[in-house]
Amino acid sequence: MEMKGTHLIQASRETVWAALNDPDVLRVCIPGCKELEKKSETELAATVVTKVGPVKATFKGEVTLKNLNPPNSYSIVGEGKGGIAGFAKGGANVRLSDADGGTQLDYDVDAKVGGKLAALGSRLIDSTAKKLAGEFFTKFSKHVGGS
Repeated sequence: MEMKGTHLIQASRETVWAALNDPDVLRVCIPGCKELEKKSETELAATVVTKVGPVKATFKGEVTLKNLNPPNSYSIVGEGKGGIAGFAKGGANVRLSDADGGTQLDYDVDAKVGGKLAALGSRLIDSTAKKLAGEFFTKFSKHVGGS
């Protein structure tokens, strides 16, 4: 699965960068996030409950931040396991730039799923991923930008 997006956040690049690295902010903004723990400056562990079509699963996973270039960009690499529902693994590149009215956040994701999730088909997985990304960015923009 590949996905790209751009979002305008009404806050400075430094504020957006700080929020992207704050587990308390991320915990509130990630749909279905039950736990998010910062294990080190570049490692996070999470528990997320999500539903893809008829399959509801609790995913436990870890992500690592790489290629850090504060407050401009980083890469996220991770894997989540959802028991019999399957797994998801992949990465994302996140870039921040100044824009009229705030900060432009660009991202591109490349992820793979396996297990029961893979049997659901790419259309359902892609539409669910886009919906979850939309929910995240709506919450994140409101939390960080206040609008």
